[in-house]
Amino acid sequence: MTGDPRTILVLGGARSGKSRHAQALAEARSPARVFIATAEAADAEMQARIAQHRADRDATWRTVEAAIALPEAIRAHGAGGDVVLVDCLTLWLSNLLLAEMDLEAAGAALLDATAAATAPIIFVSNEVGFGIVPDNALARRFRDAAGRLNQRLAACCDATDLVVAGIPLRISPR
Repeated sequence: MTGDPRTILVLGGARSGKSRHAQALAEARSPARVFIATAEAADAEMQARIAQHRADRDATWRTVEAAIALPEAIRAHGAGGDVVLVDCLTLWLSNLLLAEMDLEAAGAALLDATAAATAPIIFVSNEVGFGIVPDNALARRFRDAAGRLNQRLAACCDATDLVVAGIPLRISPR
């Protein structure tokens, strides 16, 4: 593969620096940027996190909220020349679980939207497989679904980066 990868999956643990790395990749790529946010401000702590992430982005970013309708947001914004940053897939997956939606169908729709897009897309997701086995069925279902989604997306992305302690490592150029 020559040139910059069109699609990149950025993985890392909680507070690993993955969002900062993904933002730097996007800012180096294009002055026209779309941030697709999957978080919902359900409590004060999440409101503060969202506010901090917004403060970390300058006015060149256009923000689109897609707590559930992520494939639709990618279809709407992935056809132009803007770089698209999706942060983050595991929050989106959590939203789908809470809404009792079909995770496999949603994942397939995400992959289809990504394949149809022409814009550069950078995805952020948590690598949840490094931890202990969760002690309840819902948490295990989430961990398994996140692992499957990350594998499926990594298989179709042009590159995958792993961020640990703020240090990015390109683990997979396809």
